[in-house]
Amino acid sequence: MAKIKVGIVGGTGYTGVELLRLLANHPDVVLQVITSRSESGLPVKDLFPNLRDHLNIEFSEPDVSTLKNCDLVFFATPNGIAMKMVPELIEAGVKVIDLAADFRIKDIKVWEQWYGMEHTCPDYVEQAVYGLPEVNREAIRQANLIANPGCYPTAVQLGFLPLIENKLLNTDFLVADCKSGVSGAGRGANVGTLLCESSESFKAYAVPGHRHLPEISQGLDIFNDSANNGNVDLTFVPHLVPMIRGIQATLYGKIGYGKIRHGKINSGSVSLTEIQSLFEQRYANEPFVDVLPAGSHPETRTVKGSNMCRIAVHQPQGSDTIVVLSVIDNLVKGAAGQAVQNMNIAFDLDENAGLNIVPLMP
Repeated sequence: MAKIKVGIVGGTGYTGVELLRLLANHPDVVLQVITSRSESGLPVKDLFPNLRDHLNIEFSEPDVSTLKNCDLVFFATPNGIAMKMVPELIEAGVKVIDLAADFRIKDIKVWEQWYGMEHTCPDYVEQAVYGLPEVNREAIRQANLIANPGCYPTAVQLGFLPLIENKLLNTDFLVADCKSGVSGAGRGANVGTLLCESSESFKAYAVPGHRHLPEISQGLDIFNDSANNGNVDLTFVPHLVPMIRGIQATLYGKIGYGKIRHGKINSGSVSLTEIQSLFEQRYANEPFVDVLPAGSHPETRTVKGSNMCRIAVHQPQGSDTIVVLSVIDNLVKGAAGQAVQNMNIAFDLDENAGLNIVPLMP
């Protein structure tokens, strides 16, 4: 089979260079175009020496006529960029995977409220497939436009989904207490992510509301049919921790209505053994979700550089509170790795292609 001709719009940010790292050795891909307005004409290996001997290509100006020669274009750009170019590419028969948020949220008014701009191609939002493979694999196979999930939404949804799918939680009050490394803020200069500002410190941010909240809620609502009009009530608080990569999502919920014992479940009536088994069965055939043995405490370093999500489930003191621990690398399963996974599915490739990576330790 001929190799897939790939273009990347926005190749100088952290997700862009992570895409380059993963695709440089992908057996089924040839990188045709890598764009950057600021670095046009510069060899990629000169900006990113880790790619020496792997890529012999220069950054170029983003040009739709050139990108039309690709089979697939990744957008690793700020929010609001992809939607300006996507219609012309889709009409030319090019598949698109957007790593930003332009096509994730189906309610245009909600998107415009959270992202503070007008959406220029709302018609394409409806046809976009949300690229969480563990939920939408079959739709991804047929998709021309894939909205790659955000990093926090990936960790949170994968942690909550088995419980919500089986109607085990009271979704009137869920909590996602999440911590991320500073690379999640992007590669641009920012005082708050300078070494002297973020090192030896730990803080919450965006407590009144984070842009990923409506994305997470939208994903969880699909599987929820509670009395609360089908909508989950989620409190999501992100934190910045002084590390480069990684997300730790600590998720809290109360046992509510469920299928395991049918009807209303009383406090403590579902054992941790049953819940552990539920998670293991849900993700048994998922190549990039690892449900750890009961009692485990996953660490972000065990997924560093990999496309893996590791999950552990706890039921403190045998109460009706369930605690799920979910860890990912925000730049891989939370961004570029998941995008490559989506590409593999969309082009009927081995889903593990280019992603069979052992995490870095220490």
